[in-house]
Amino acid sequence: MTRRHEILSEIVTALADVEDCQPHELEYSLYDHVDPEAIIRLVASDQTDWQLTIQVPDHTVEIRGDGQIRVDDGVPREVELSSQQSK
Repeated sequence: MTRRHEILSEIVTALADVEDCQPHELEYSLYDHVDPEAIIRLVASDQTDWQLTIQVPDHTVEIRGDGQIRVDDGVPREVELSSQQSK
């Protein structure tokens, strides 16, 4: 998995943390609610002033260009999204 693809894993892990389960125990797939390639393209861009909000069952997920992932307005998870990541 390339570093830019790690964002998808981080989103799933953040959701699992909120639901107090392991990522593979989630009752839904992130892929059913958002195009993962769209997230990867945003992360791979040189822009950092973007925000993407997605809805999954029972949760709202906010992903920001500065590397924050926030589920249901909770404590943000920080992810490095620098342009130095492999593309």
